[in-house]
Amino acid sequence: MPQEAISDRYELLEELSHGGMGDVWRGYDAVLDRPVAVKLIRQAAVTSPQLAEEFAKRFRREARITARIQHPGVPQVYDAVLDASYERLFLVMELVDGVPLSAYLDPDRPLPVSWAAAVAAQVTTVLSYAHDVPVIHRDLKPGNILVARDGTVKVLDFGIAAMLRTDVTKLTATGSPIGTHQYMSPEQVRGGRITPQTDLYALGCVLHELLSGRLVFEAESEYLLMYQHVNAGPTPLRKLRPDVPEALEELVLHLLRKAPEARPADTQEVYARLLPFLPPTGQEPGTADAGPAGAPDPTGVFRHPFAPRARAQAPAPGGPAPTAVLPGAPPVPVPARLRDDIKEAYAHSDALLEEERFAQAAEVLGEVIEPAALALGSESKQVLALRRQRAAIHLLGGDYRAALPEFDALADAYARIAGPTGEQARACRAQAARCRAELGQVTDALAALQGVLNVVRAVDSDVSEEAVELRHNIGMLLLAQGRTAEARQVLEPLHQDMCMVFGPEDEMTVEIAEALAVIRLDLDGSAS
Repeated sequence: MPQEAISDRYELLEELSHGGMGDVWRGYDAVLDRPVAVKLIRQAAVTSPQLAEEFAKRFRREARITARIQHPGVPQVYDAVLDASYERLFLVMELVDGVPLSAYLDPDRPLPVSWAAAVAAQVTTVLSYAHDVPVIHRDLKPGNILVARDGTVKVLDFGIAAMLRTDVTKLTATGSPIGTHQYMSPEQVRGGRITPQTDLYALGCVLHELLSGRLVFEAESEYLLMYQHVNAGPTPLRKLRPDVPEALEELVLHLLRKAPEARPADTQEVYARLLPFLPPTGQEPGTADAGPAGAPDPTGVFRHPFAPRARAQAPAPGGPAPTAVLPGAPPVPVPARLRDDIKEAYAHSDALLEEERFAQAAEVLGEVIEPAALALGSESKQVLALRRQRAAIHLLGGDYRAALPEFDALADAYARIAGPTGEQARACRAQAARCRAELGQVTDALAALQGVLNVVRAVDSDVSEEAVELRHNIGMLLLAQGRTAEARQVLEPLHQDMCMVFGPEDEMTVEIAEALAVIRLDLDGSAS
């Protein structure tokens, strides 16, 4: 793994996959503070210094072309980098959280017809946009197809095969055809002209495997495998799985015809023939539609097209209970190695915060939270402090959706340990309320802030630092909502208290005075 950042910007953090054309790493973009995927193209692709400049031109050209495929099923291409030595070639892309299609394949349990059709239909849609650019994938296979957590199918590695194709520049070391032998079309095996129908043949291989759990052809050697693709007829699906609809079997056999011109005319035709096997809009899955346990469901985008983001789910009942530290119980000693790891995580995270690298700073703390929770208990003082710091970083970085459930969970944990009116529980509930306000949940945010303020007033002064901040938050949130009369009722007594305790020149006092001045102008006639 390179120790230096790529182009002084992209850091390689963890290898995700190792493939024939290159390795994929989970990376970090230090400029935009976001995770990325970085594809390191095989160094063997460049066989001599004389070819390096030509490769650099092709690499950037193909990356630009790939970036023109505007479809949610194609991970965005962010950057293409060839380092100064011409020895390392990088493609920086969107990092997708999902499951590779290869993980769905099981010869003993073929996928439901609706799942296979849904995957194929989504791939077909992606190919239609690519072929319009035009871009031909050349290496479509289960390992290059990912099902994201929301069921969206992503097609990876567009343009990679084109970058490494054989022609006058002889960029492959062996001159062998580009592609994966199990999914390689007859024209690829022969070294013939590549067309969009080449991708349709590979799609036929993938769909056959999804429905049967078996490859179209299997052989002991690559030579025999390629020979079968050129000369042998595929086994009809219904001989392997009788419940496959006849029309779907016919489509797969049509996709797998040897001559490109004998296959379906285009992706639009393939999609139209898949439509009858997709679930209707609004239909919920039945027992026959159950796919692999825990795998994202690719039929969801057809059952609920353009559906809103799923609501956050409460933890399922019966899950593992938090391992709280009982009142009066002696604290669990922190092992020396773990203590060092926690200290290092804090230091590393703080250094990243100095550079405003919020996403990575939170991730660094996340890496030590799980082992600390296993060793010390999920509600030990050290683990809760780590979680609270991570939540605060999410809040600072503007990731309110990630911060909110963490602050809610922390408030509940602190309430179990020290009671619901405890200082730490109050602080976390207030932070959760601020997240809700940023996410547009204003009514809930105001109610939560007022609830915390009521507790603070019962246990502390109305002009304590905590109470003043809460009163200020409530007043400004009311003002932002146009509820000026209510905002005035909160801010006027707060301003009087601030002048008496902190002085009229205090920064917050001045801010409240300016807000009251705006209210008194009565611009909308509602503050009288």
